[in-house]
Amino acid sequence: MKKVLFLAIGCWLLAVSCSNKKEQNVKAPTRVKTQVVSPGMVDNAQTYVGIVEEREATAVSFTGMGVVKRMLVNEGQAVSRGQLIAEMDDTQARNVLSGAEAQMTQANDALARYKMLHDNGSLPEVQWVEIQSKVAQAKSQLEVAKKNLADCRIVAPVSGIVGKKLIGAGETALPSQAVVSILDVSTVKVKVAVPEAEIGGINASTPTSIRVEAISGSYQGGRIEKGVQADALTHTYDMRINVANSDRKLLPGMVASVCFISEGSQAIGSKMIPVTAVQKKSDGSLFVWTVGKDSAAHRAIVTIGQTQGNYVIVIDGLNVGDRIVTEGYQKLSEGTKVVF
Repeated sequence: MKKVLFLAIGCWLLAVSCSNKKEQNVKAPTRVKTQVVSPGMVDNAQTYVGIVEEREATAVSFTGMGVVKRMLVNEGQAVSRGQLIAEMDDTQARNVLSGAEAQMTQANDALARYKMLHDNGSLPEVQWVEIQSKVAQAKSQLEVAKKNLADCRIVAPVSGIVGKKLIGAGETALPSQAVVSILDVSTVKVKVAVPEAEIGGINASTPTSIRVEAISGSYQGGRIEKGVQADALTHTYDMRINVANSDRKLLPGMVASVCFISEGSQAIGSKMIPVTAVQKKSDGSLFVWTVGKDSAAHRAIVTIGQTQGNYVIVIDGLNVGDRIVTEGYQKLSEGTKVVF
């Protein structure tokens, strides 16, 4: 019996040991930095520093004065149109509404009694008109009281992201004082100051390439809005480039590098990657590490061309939109799982 017991314990310990070994053999994903392959240009490209701006900013406020009871949103939170944002103490508004409802009930009761007299011809026309006027006044006061109670709650007039929360719970809000600002960032604008001598070569449809290092993102600019009033000191004109931002990664205040591609620019649409991302195999061929849909690293053999600063043109081997590893590639091998 003891032999059977020892044998069972031994089998159990062996199974636990094998299980622990399997768990130890499962490696955690390797953390790396990545970048999406972007189109670029080489010659005759004018480059400027720009600032990302929201498409539109909406200040949300109460219409009356009162103490804020609850704030239901935080800065950076996404909100939908009609979503409740804040509530004001509505005690006084409810009391006023109760009084208005009582007056309305009283006026309707008087109207019903006077109507019987009017129908029998026992009521002078002047008094009949007077009671109808009182009913109308009571109804108007009731509607105002309902509106004041509803105004103790504010909802988002548009969808977007909360930019600034300007008042907190317990503070007194004044009429038309902004409580929060809601930013529409579904599309953003990149603001660039262009010298007056260079605006002649830029029109509403001039191609642009935009790079935002804060999120390692590259974008193609859309329609350009040209300012018509120059800065008195710098003699520059503001240009605003519309950029699609469906993933909401571009946020107001981010710094961007903007290239206006003039006619005659070479290599328009060429694929640009950092020089440091290119590695060399023992046979002399060049490759970069790419991240596939399986979140694993894979070698991609590339042919490179001319360099531009810290970037190099990829002639063959990559497509615009591919994700490549820019830092941490020293720890990679084919098929290594990665996070970025």
